[in-house]
Amino acid sequence: MKTYILDSKQELGAVAAESGADAIRREILEKGRVNIILATGASQFEMLEHLTAMKDIDWSKVIAYHLDEYIGIPKTHPASFRKYLKERFVDNVPSLAGFFFIEGDAQDIEAERLRLGELISRCTIDVAFVGIGENGHLAFNDPPADFETEDPYLIVELDSDCRKQQLGEGWFKTLEEVPKRAISMSIKQIMKSSVLIVSVPDRRKAKAVKCAVEGEVTNSCPSSILQNHPDCRLFLDNESASLLTKK
Repeated sequence: MKTYILDSKQELGAVAAESGADAIRREILEKGRVNIILATGASQFEMLEHLTAMKDIDWSKVIAYHLDEYIGIPKTHPASFRKYLKERFVDNVPSLAGFFFIEGDAQDIEAERLRLGELISRCTIDVAFVGIGENGHLAFNDPPADFETEDPYLIVELDSDCRKQQLGEGWFKTLEEVPKRAISMSIKQIMKSSVLIVSVPDRRKAKAVKCAVEGEVTNSCPSSILQNHPDCRLFLDNESASLLTKK
């Protein structure tokens, strides 16, 4: 895991986006087509802003996959990750070759999970843009996360800390409104990505960052698995890096 500590969230977003963009450009040159994963949440705001502003990426050669989505809310809901990604990514790169959204309000959730798994199993993911949750989660894989399943997507129960984070970020008005289940990409599927671009700003993430970077690899801190990835690039600001002993 290579760690970069920047002075501000804007700088973090710019540097993370450029690192991911470099990987995308390289894969376009080598293979002609690139598959990426995109996360959501407040941690990705600045990175997505900079990534979509780049004029030298041929998005017509890029296919994107959705990391996770709540079960039971429509794509028009203010907290919908489909809405988030459409507004902050898809609408800003109109030439994009394709985007495979998670339909969290599908009538048959198990069939939707299997559909997504079949789609992503056909390809190699070149670049994954992800974050780390306050409880150390990776995607919606809350502790204790399943490190062993080969299923590309899972139906997961969201723990109270995860749901409180969604409330604290302002996506919902009350804790009761936060869904209790989601469809999430599994840990093993995320780790299959050739390059991981991990953007984690804010002091509220400092404990999770310390756990992920300096703790043992354990499913009680799911993001600690990132230590085992051969090309994981972790982008922090001074606040999220504040508890690290080695900088």
